[in-house]
Amino acid sequence: MQVPIFTVDAFTNRPFSGNPAAVCLLENDLDEDLHQKIATEMNLSETAFIRKLHPGDDFTKSSCFGLRWFTPANEVPLCGHATLASAAVLFRVQKNTNSVLTFVTLSGELKARQVEDHVVLDLPLYITYPQVLKEVEELIKAAVGDMIVQDLRYSPDTKKLLVRLSDAYDRSVLEQLQVNSQRFLSAEKTGRVKGLILTLKGNSSGKHKGHDFYSRYFAPWYGILEDPVTGSAHAVLSSYWSEQLGKKEMLAFQCSRRGGELKISLRNDGRVDMAGQIAIVLKGNLTL
Repeated sequence: MQVPIFTVDAFTNRPFSGNPAAVCLLENDLDEDLHQKIATEMNLSETAFIRKLHPGDDFTKSSCFGLRWFTPANEVPLCGHATLASAAVLFRVQKNTNSVLTFVTLSGELKARQVEDHVVLDLPLYITYPQVLKEVEELIKAAVGDMIVQDLRYSPDTKKLLVRLSDAYDRSVLEQLQVNSQRFLSAEKTGRVKGLILTLKGNSSGKHKGHDFYSRYFAPWYGILEDPVTGSAHAVLSSYWSEQLGKKEMLAFQCSRRGGELKISLRNDGRVDMAGQIAIVLKGNLTL
């Protein structure tokens, strides 16, 4: 059996930056164990599988598809960059004719549309709550050492811990921070935290002006030491920074080695529009 597969760099317009995802187009159902085997073989932070929901569905004409995401280690409930990549494959490779695509996922229905050279995702928005330092002190120490932490929040829906560093630091400090996220596993064994976000307020002056906030994201509990650009983390960051900055429209930058930019717009229905560009870098077939 041949399965069409693509590698797409998401939240960037340049190859080899942003966040790479593999996208598989499934003409027929796949044996359950093959999803994980393919994701492990691809060894990217996520491999997405787009499937038809009804006989007679068509990747060019249909508007609703099933979508699942797998890391090299396991299935995950939400992945923004691989959803962006999946929509890009349907819009740009399959030339899908619909203005809006709907994906049926473990996180409910997610919608994607094209706006000029961006793909816009309609994602859930996750609220954060104050977190007591004492409960996660060892994890914070493993992540940032003695750096000053200005705020600490937790998102129970996503099990993500948000660590805001002091406004006294700038983007270069976040970029240069050496993080050994393998150490997080021994620091946090309760299962309560599954992802750690480091974030920093943007700088309105200087060479990087224009970004409202910066971040880095680590999920060794899912086998991802550091994720280059993370839609699901920004579903948490968007609610936090909107509240902190008093803004509904924001521009974010994730400061990984590859780097990526996200345009964020909080909606009136309690969700968030997240827009990014893409670069398709590989087209091929898996032989199973």
